[in-house]
Amino acid sequence: MSTPPPDILRCAYMELVVTDLARSRHFYVDVLGLVVTEEDDTTIHLRGLEEFIHHNLVLRVGPVAAVAAFSYRVRAPEDLDKAEAFFTGLGCRVERRKEGFTKGVGDSVRVEDPLGFPYEFFHDVEHVERLAWRYDLHTPGAIVRLDHFNQVTPDVPRAVEYLESLAFRVTEDIKDDEGTTYAAWLRRKSTVHDTAMTGGDGPRMHHVAFATHEKHNILSICDKLGALRMSDRIERGPGRHGVSNAFYLYLRDPDGHRIEIYTQDYYTGDPDNPVVTWDVHDNQRRDWWGTPVVPSWYTDASVVLDLDGKPQPVVARTDSSEMEVTIGADGFSYTRKDEDSMPEWKQGEFKLGNQL
Repeated sequence: MSTPPPDILRCAYMELVVTDLARSRHFYVDVLGLVVTEEDDTTIHLRGLEEFIHHNLVLRVGPVAAVAAFSYRVRAPEDLDKAEAFFTGLGCRVERRKEGFTKGVGDSVRVEDPLGFPYEFFHDVEHVERLAWRYDLHTPGAIVRLDHFNQVTPDVPRAVEYLESLAFRVTEDIKDDEGTTYAAWLRRKSTVHDTAMTGGDGPRMHHVAFATHEKHNILSICDKLGALRMSDRIERGPGRHGVSNAFYLYLRDPDGHRIEIYTQDYYTGDPDNPVVTWDVHDNQRRDWWGTPVVPSWYTDASVVLDLDGKPQPVVARTDSSEMEVTIGADGFSYTRKDEDSMPEWKQGEFKLGNQL
């Protein structure tokens, strides 16, 4: 009889290791506006304006910039027993601390999961003031909560099978005509995803995403970064995704960790919610407006740590990567796989290009 998985509610926080705590504090607090719940000389606990649990992000100073934990909240205390048994049954390394691994969080289980990622599960947590009604504290780019993680792994089908065993459900994916899966979006809460699995060298963290309410909040962040002469922190966007339908902005923090600011995806909570599959050759899946994707999007990601705090070895993906399909020699190729699927104006450009 198989061991039942823990009942996961949602992604709850990420623990990032940063190399300069003051510099990271400036970026996340002074520039992006996350709220400091608690801090000391080595660690800062941050949250969004609508969050009521102790934190959504932990910044901990260390020698190597990395991810120490992808943390999920579970429905009940007994789900920690299930998590411990479930991952022990998979042969994973498991560590449990009744006092928790960070301030504000109680009994917790951390594992090195089958893909090499440091996952955490907890239930008991300190409640803090939800600042949703404190409009005097809201900036034009107000960030309200954690939305999702995005992980890089060399074997996406294996990753999907593993997460489905944890009762995650696929909402969207990217495939080619041969059935190769390049990425998949999976959820526990009723949004497009709590995490995504992206094909590439891994285990690594591609990005962590925070939600805001409207497009104008993202535009305000761009304006603020420009005014502060920090526009070099913008890696991609602003733009509209095809996958998830969300409006987005991607930033790089002082250590290079990728942060997404995200809004306007859709409800997925019905049991018959249909899976949306995108053709890998459709360039609108990444950006609905067709804006080219910078090559760093496919190559750069953060290393992850084992339970001893050491970087996990990165394994290369051996089959076709999305970068090979979508990025040409100049880094900005148009990716429609045939002329008929192009808009008329693009077909003309395609024909002209073939004549030159």
